[in-house]
Amino acid sequence: MRLSSDALHHATIVFRRHPVRAKGVTLSIGNPQRVTTTASRHPPGPASAEESALAPELLVRIHEAMVRARCLEERLIRMNKQGDGFFWVGGPGEEALNVSLGLLVHKGQGPEYDYLHLHYRSTATLLAMGADPADTLRQMKNTATDPYSAGRNFTNHYSVRRWNVVPVSSPIEVQFSMAPGTALANKRAGGSGITIVQGGDAGTHEGDFSTCLVWCSRPGHELPCLMIVANNQWGISTPASEQHAEKSIALRARPFGIRSALVDGNDTEVAYRELKKAMDYVRSERRPFLLEVMVSRLYGHSSASGANFVPDEVDCLVIFEKRLEERKVMTRAAMDELRARCTQELLETSKRIREEPQPAGDSIWKHVFAERDLVHEAGDRGSKGSLG
Repeated sequence: MRLSSDALHHATIVFRRHPVRAKGVTLSIGNPQRVTTTASRHPPGPASAEESALAPELLVRIHEAMVRARCLEERLIRMNKQGDGFFWVGGPGEEALNVSLGLLVHKGQGPEYDYLHLHYRSTATLLAMGADPADTLRQMKNTATDPYSAGRNFTNHYSVRRWNVVPVSSPIEVQFSMAPGTALANKRAGGSGITIVQGGDAGTHEGDFSTCLVWCSRPGHELPCLMIVANNQWGISTPASEQHAEKSIALRARPFGIRSALVDGNDTEVAYRELKKAMDYVRSERRPFLLEVMVSRLYGHSSASGANFVPDEVDCLVIFEKRLEERKVMTRAAMDELRARCTQELLETSKRIREEPQPAGDSIWKHVFAERDLVHEAGDRGSKGSLG
């Protein structure tokens, strides 16, 4: 692959052993490489093996989270097909990226911590942060015990106030219009909290994406916002080749002076390492960064398109498990046992959740409007304090 000197000047491209395809660009099989951003026109040499390899303990932790996330998505698909849920949409094939994000985020409540504006393919992120997979099953079943929406929303539409997880929306990319607001709160609060917003490649054609680029890059008012585009090269049924004229979405950061990178999201170690570098940059420099991550879509768009396995898609979990076995970090038997155990646990949990109550009809207006006027309450407390 060859890029022009201008493209090299403004984009970072990281890849490893597996081809990553963007329109007009194929990142060929080879060793890890990096093309630097606006900081330099001279790319450094290939990353060393020591830089590429993560610690065995971390690899095992990442693998377990990836397996649990994959098994959860497969259980959700089965529930939908068995009539235990109205709709499925999720992220099988994005686990390498999403687990890494969940492990790296600084979770907590308030602007001193990271804000997360996720999308409906972010299940693995929530699990890696410590969410109970049973609660995702509850949302699929639309039970009253669903902690995210009390049985009112599609599955994988999370909302966790104590972790700054902003409610996931079904309309695509609207989270990119919201992200500058929490990034501004992060900036005003000081500290190291950042805002992370994630969406898909098709959604970058929405005006919300451009809004985020504009508001995060205003000269002298830059915001600590990491924008992640999980590029599976599909917009529901429209292939990226018929939608995107740009060579890569990462290059769209160039006119705004925003640093960017294009990363192989099917390589777990590359995904983890480059995501951490991007987060560290935003955290320390208090400036935006656009990270485009090439991922797979293993079960199609959603249950509306059948939610059937797509065998010719690259599977990040298969690649990762082969590497773990080659390095003797885990045995095939141990990996198979983990998957079988997770599958069985989720099956038993889904059976229990079938018996949990549905929302009562007289609760239909709950959770529509705030039951307390928090804005005026905060103002009243401030006024009383100022009077001594």
